[in-house]
Amino acid sequence: MKKFYTLSFACLMACFCLNAMAQEQPGLRERADQLYREYKYANASKIYLKLTDNKKPRLQDMERLAECYRKMNNYEDAENWYSRVVAVPESKPENLLYYGEVLKTNSRYDQAKKVLQDYAAKTGDMKRVANDISGCDSAQVWMAYPTPHSIKNEATVNTTNAEFSAFPIGDKIYYTAEPNESILSKTYGWTGNSFLKVYTAGRAADNTLSSAAVAGNDINSETYHVGPVVSNKAGDVLFITRTYPGKNGELSKENNNKYKTNKLELYIQKKVNGAWSKPEAFAYNDVKKYSVGHASLSPDEKILYFVSDMPGGQGGTDIWYAQLGADSKWGTPVNAGNLINTPDNEMFPSFGTDGTLFYSTNGLPGMGGLDVFSSKGKAAQWSKPQNLRYPVNSAGDDFAFIANESYTSGYLSSNRKGGKGNDDIYSYSYVKPRIVLALAGITYNKKTGEKLPDAAVTLYSGGRTIVAKQTSQSDGTFFFELEKAADYNVLASKTGFYADSAKVSTRGIEKSDTLHVSLYLNPLFEKGKILALENIHYDFDKDNIRPDAAKILNELVRTMRDNPTLSIELGSHTDSRGVDIYNLDLSQRRARSVVNYLVSRGIARDRMVAKGYGETMLLNRCANGVKCSGAEHQANRRTEFKILEY
Repeated sequence: MKKFYTLSFACLMACFCLNAMAQEQPGLRERADQLYREYKYANASKIYLKLTDNKKPRLQDMERLAECYRKMNNYEDAENWYSRVVAVPESKPENLLYYGEVLKTNSRYDQAKKVLQDYAAKTGDMKRVANDISGCDSAQVWMAYPTPHSIKNEATVNTTNAEFSAFPIGDKIYYTAEPNESILSKTYGWTGNSFLKVYTAGRAADNTLSSAAVAGNDINSETYHVGPVVSNKAGDVLFITRTYPGKNGELSKENNNKYKTNKLELYIQKKVNGAWSKPEAFAYNDVKKYSVGHASLSPDEKILYFVSDMPGGQGGTDIWYAQLGADSKWGTPVNAGNLINTPDNEMFPSFGTDGTLFYSTNGLPGMGGLDVFSSKGKAAQWSKPQNLRYPVNSAGDDFAFIANESYTSGYLSSNRKGGKGNDDIYSYSYVKPRIVLALAGITYNKKTGEKLPDAAVTLYSGGRTIVAKQTSQSDGTFFFELEKAADYNVLASKTGFYADSAKVSTRGIEKSDTLHVSLYLNPLFEKGKILALENIHYDFDKDNIRPDAAKILNELVRTMRDNPTLSIELGSHTDSRGVDIYNLDLSQRRARSVVNYLVSRGIARDRMVAKGYGETMLLNRCANGVKCSGAEHQANRRTEFKILEY
């Protein structure tokens, strides 16, 4: 399972590793290994990518590259590389576990379940994967029947970096984020981004956020991570999670090198005469032994809940609590018990007005990484936790769930697909639909015209934001509920077939209705067959892969990954304008760029051939000297792939 100091919850255990032994200038692999041991995954991955670009890459290089991506929460690339790792006969069973977890995080539940079962069969350790396998089954049911939550990405405050843990105080929220520009000219080697800081943003009546700004230095410290932050009801007492900045962090040894791990501490800050006082350390911080953070007050503010890996817990990080004494001091911490805590990681507790506890854990059956659960109780007495299901939860990490007084709206944080960056802040509302809109569809084999069963059908909204997911029935049918005034893409895919998709919109529909769609999946693996890659465009006289083209090529990456015996030729074609020999060279460079892009995403180079055809295979009459429209020339500028082996 994930370490609880990865980015989605970096604020609970932040590692800063200082190599304490002088070394000679290392070679390329030694440099990558050194960065890897120092948890500097962002930089290590760049070197491992170079080391693995050959016909027989080392298994350890591929393992470490896959793990770098997994630690950085780049699950798409992690999946691509783990698929290659587990195909190596010498690969250890542990890689199946990681591969299964990554597949699950990418919503590939059927594949994840199979891989995790393979792990259990090889090791005999079903207990380790039982929750994940159960979660794969539950997730598919939940995605087929979503709860009536409407989730909105707060795009005005989210960036390509991480934003999470929104906490309302008056007409503002306080949240934690990685600055786009390093405040201290320092970066966190784990992610390659700046250290976390506390931000504020304006909050409208509908929870929409705006006007993001870094909080003042009276809250942010000058070094390392700061955040998240919560307050009491009056908003005049803050509880801030901060990384210990001193030199007394825990020393550990690995491969004859020494590293310092800085723990997290909880600080309490009060507003006096309109100004924030100097933060006071929570009495039970211990930077040499454990971390403390992620505070939350009970509704009556007499119990302080927090997260820690202090001794005496159930394992990993647990939720603990301290009661307010008659002397206004917090009492000795007590573990909140094994009804909500597990041997894995619990974190980000918050409370509703009736005392309902919301928290995130990866120790119970869920949809992906961290899932949000709820429980009722107090102190160490709790009811059985309930998964909040989809779409509050997703295949990614979902955490920092905050509800308003009526439980009809609030905020949560997630690194789910379709966001702006890594972790994003989402607002949500809970309103049952007034009209019922649905999508009914059928998947077909395009070649035979027969209905195609067992296709993976995914409903997307807003790019690649997954709305729901299911498998077509034995008669090829599928069914989704839709929201009013929304635009969707529906995609069907199946191993051995090329995917098909369609656009669907409910805009303008004012009464209950069922929309219909048919998706035709083309059998892919006929030797010599040529298929066009739609919408692969290049800038004039350029051969680099544009972002819009990368999105299309990522579908080919998935096809290659899911069919490891497939070999293809990537063919690039130009129109007739320009010098013939130059067009031939330009098309070869473009084809090579496509191959290089697929290699960077984990596809072995020896499975692909780059071939530039220039203007030798025009699709229409637009040869040299023939006057044609721009659209006619565009039809000839295309990228195709041909099946060589399967």
